[in-house]
Amino acid sequence: FFCQTLNFNCFFNQLYRIEGIETTCSSRRKMKVLLFAAILPCLSTSFTAPTGAFVAPRTAVSKTGQTTAAAQRSSLIMQALEDGTNVDGVGANGTAEKKKVIVLGGDGFCGWPTSLHLSDQGHDVVIVDNLSRRNIDTELGCSSLTPIQSPDVRIEAWKEVSGKDMKFVNIDVAKDYDLLVKLIKDEQPDSIVHFAEQRAAPYSMKTSKTKRYTIDNNVSGSNNLCCAVMDADVDAHIVHLGTMGVYGYGTSGGEIPEGYIDVTLPGGRQSNILHPAYPGSIYHATKCLDALIWQFYQKNDNIRITDLHQGIVWGTNTPQTIKDERLVNRFDYDGDYGTVLNRFLMQGAMGVPLTVYGTGGQTRAFIHITDTARCIEIAINNPPKAGERVEIFNQVAETRRVRDVAALVSTQTGVEVNMLPNPRQEAAENELDVSNQKFCNLGLEPITLDEGLFDEVTEVVKKFQHRCDPTKILPASFWNKKRAEECASLESQKVEIKAD
Repeated sequence: FFCQTLNFNCFFNQLYRIEGIETTCSSRRKMKVLLFAAILPCLSTSFTAPTGAFVAPRTAVSKTGQTTAAAQRSSLIMQALEDGTNVDGVGANGTAEKKKVIVLGGDGFCGWPTSLHLSDQGHDVVIVDNLSRRNIDTELGCSSLTPIQSPDVRIEAWKEVSGKDMKFVNIDVAKDYDLLVKLIKDEQPDSIVHFAEQRAAPYSMKTSKTKRYTIDNNVSGSNNLCCAVMDADVDAHIVHLGTMGVYGYGTSGGEIPEGYIDVTLPGGRQSNILHPAYPGSIYHATKCLDALIWQFYQKNDNIRITDLHQGIVWGTNTPQTIKDERLVNRFDYDGDYGTVLNRFLMQGAMGVPLTVYGTGGQTRAFIHITDTARCIEIAINNPPKAGERVEIFNQVAETRRVRDVAALVSTQTGVEVNMLPNPRQEAAENELDVSNQKFCNLGLEPITLDEGLFDEVTEVVKKFQHRCDPTKILPASFWNKKRAEECASLESQKVEIKAD
């Protein structure tokens, strides 16, 4: 029966790849259960299924619209945001043991809500950050649209609303090596979450200075972390936030697998290797270099590592950050750090034409900020065993074409779309089919693009509209001289915010 089941899974996995069948992880799971139920009598008449062998099917979410169940989940999330409660009520895996977790880069856009989520689930959290992102705000002359508080104020506010303690330590992971080793040795963490990298592709391409900084900070930080774990003599599981951009876009010839790809070598030999890297910016190149660093330290020193290739993050608040204004997450809207959907939602709320680059035919993967935090916890709760190869997850909910996302926001807000010259060196159009089975099999029901959640972001934007600098909305970083010349006309354009 076991062999027959394996054959069934292989058959189904081929079935959903047939051209014209587009499914998400939840819909494929439901289809499997239904098909399995139909053929079950033919497989065996007498067997005892192992406890917990079957999982109730989850309702599918199509790329063009949501089902009733998905809409209900969106309502649940919105209610959680209003009430300040947890979406799931329990940790991602429910009964997972609580752990000591160091969150590197825990003051940032993804790091802060993840730290709160982990603390809310009962984990003992230590935040490490050198506040470099706040310093870059000063450098660019553009602050978060939301007024973010200092780490000390944030942590004290969290203590007041949750009764839980978190610690903040100011360390530069790329430079303060001895302090990093001492921290790891003193805290004896079970897991170390690594967000401590310069995260914006446009900023990494801005000047020679920002290119060098991104390489020095990101690659040195990752190498320092692995060395520090070894020198501290701590068996800590490293969870790194990577990017879908390591794969390139549309270069796999089909569905992008999770980290490793089956290949045929010369002589007809079959192998499963790390997916070839195809970075589109200096930032993406550092994530590709990170991937090689993880492979080496796992092979050489048996460090347990999980690398998460994440899509574009959208949204602002989570069920934890909404509990108190002092806990609010940062919201970047500028051309360097603003993620595409958040930029569109901000522009739509302010009556500014949506800035679509090129044809808008770029297909990208998306994930809500709440799911970022939940995925991190799932990874923490499911570490690879010592000696196992680097675990790689594709941390995405769905893929959408940029112009289609712009059309959604334009329809909701009534703001027109403005097609701009593309400041990036990239294909004008690409397809993107991504596997995200691992997280789904571990219990994640991903949040998809939903107008109800769009409203939450829009409300945040309108509340803090007075903090927006309209001169920072247009792109200000260009991939090369040719792109800069093509975008030269943007300098003369003036962005005006619509009066209420």
